[in-house]
Amino acid sequence: MKTNEFNKIFEETINEYHKYDSVDRLFESKYETNSLNYLLNKKSWIDTVQWHLEDIIREPSIAPEKALVIKRRIDKSNQDRTDLVELLDDYFFDQLKSVKPADDAFIATETPAWAVDRLSILNLKIYHMREEAEREDASQEHRDKCSFKLKVLLQQREDLSTAIDQLFDMLEQGRAIIKTYKQMKMYNDPSLNPVLRKSENR
Repeated sequence: MKTNEFNKIFEETINEYHKYDSVDRLFESKYETNSLNYLLNKKSWIDTVQWHLEDIIREPSIAPEKALVIKRRIDKSNQDRTDLVELLDDYFFDQLKSVKPADDAFIATETPAWAVDRLSILNLKIYHMREEAEREDASQEHRDKCSFKLKVLLQQREDLSTAIDQLFDMLEQGRAIIKTYKQMKMYNDPSLNPVLRKSENR
């Protein structure tokens, strides 16, 4: 489990989305269902579609009815994203289940999948900042600023990738411990959200 492979899949997925550039295009994967590569591919697709939904909803002249539809899609996407992260953690935990932690192993502050979640988003930022840095209809000042930001993002990706690889190494050696803390999101569950509960009972 190395992040250079993760980043390749994220870049591949983002490029695939932009061949069509449609938030309505259905996800398709060349990877075996529920394999690690498939989960990473799907994770990146969810993030990429949501990125563009977030752009659409910020259109100043957007009709309220359309904005509400997009907001509902973003809410569902956030839940799908969380569910996918937890599936990734299940995969990682299963791969590491035979490792016996050392007595002095430390508890990591986040699970590997939530770190990988940040890596997925970082790849999206890099793609779109590169677009801006190379945009021919933008001013030179704009391109220069975006080129500088792009260098910062690339360094951040390198650092985060290294940190995740180090975490995996420590987990595999029993020098670190991770626990899965479910997000327990309440706002999408009618049994937990009083507004949804009242709506269902009407």
